[in-house]
Amino acid sequence: MRLLVLGGTVYLGRHLVDAALARGHEVTLFNRGRTNADLFPEVERIHGDRDGGLDALAGRTWDAAIDTCGYVPRIVRASAERLRDAVEHYTFISSISVYADGARAGQDESGAVEKLEDETTEEVRAHYGGLKALCEPAAEEAMPGRVLHVRAGLLVGPHDPTGRFTYWPRRVAEGGEVLAPGDPARAIQFIDTRDLAAWIVRMAEMRRAGTYNATGPEGGGTTMGAVLEECVRVSRSDARFTWIDEPFLLERSVTPWTELPLWVTPDSSGIMAVDLRRALGEGLAYRPVAETIRDTLAWDRARPEPGAAPPGIGLAREKEREVLATWRARTD
Repeated sequence: MRLLVLGGTVYLGRHLVDAALARGHEVTLFNRGRTNADLFPEVERIHGDRDGGLDALAGRTWDAAIDTCGYVPRIVRASAERLRDAVEHYTFISSISVYADGARAGQDESGAVEKLEDETTEEVRAHYGGLKALCEPAAEEAMPGRVLHVRAGLLVGPHDPTGRFTYWPRRVAEGGEVLAPGDPARAIQFIDTRDLAAWIVRMAEMRRAGTYNATGPEGGGTTMGAVLEECVRVSRSDARFTWIDEPFLLERSVTPWTELPLWVTPDSSGIMAVDLRRALGEGLAYRPVAETIRDTLAWDRARPEPGAAPPGIGLAREKEREVLATWRARTD
């Protein structure tokens, strides 16, 4: 298969290229050449900007395209229209954040999506879910019946630039008393990016179209407690967990999702409990969580700056100690 990847050098994109090359496909990357430009020297590169700089794609054809970096409907529409006659199949990486009811568990692909009051906005940080919801029809209108819409959940594993999941293997490996949020039996979902990438490439090979929730892990989900205990087993640390009530954490300005990743408040809990039957029926499969934890920890330790994370991601150790001490004082 001749595959065009829009992006292809950051996180999911790089794993998609790895998966495609492993299956013997011929890959072309289209991006600005600004990030990880030394990756995949054996792969053809076309430099251009999706926002007004698509002319470099003219006159070329591929079997399929995968859009890893579409966030604004105007830009996704332009890309899909440019490629309408150049590819047979188009994969758009969407998000489970599109759903309007963030608290609803068991939501399948028919669930209502977020509606924006101002559909012309391009403020991605403020309107991520709503913009992704608008990107889906933008691609579909350009290629009716030829688009695979992948509503991805939380992506985890090596090369994660967000630092979200990585916080837990790293922190648990350090050992000692670890602040853990809420109920250890709380359901959570995430997917190793390598598993998602492998599935997307296979779906492109088969020219599958339609919309799919795509997260995991095996069995459709796990619990917060199970994941943290697996981190202990993998890292062989002496970590012990102090589970603290969510209201207490919120009172002390501990931020869900960012300072304590995998923790979401009830109004957003639906993103950790979506219906995956459709993707499972198409062969979405998962590696053991222990493998994801081990590989994430090994990658993190091998980086030039181990433990580096974007601002606001992960709970600072000083703040963790303060919250734990306040909790103990209140419950003693």
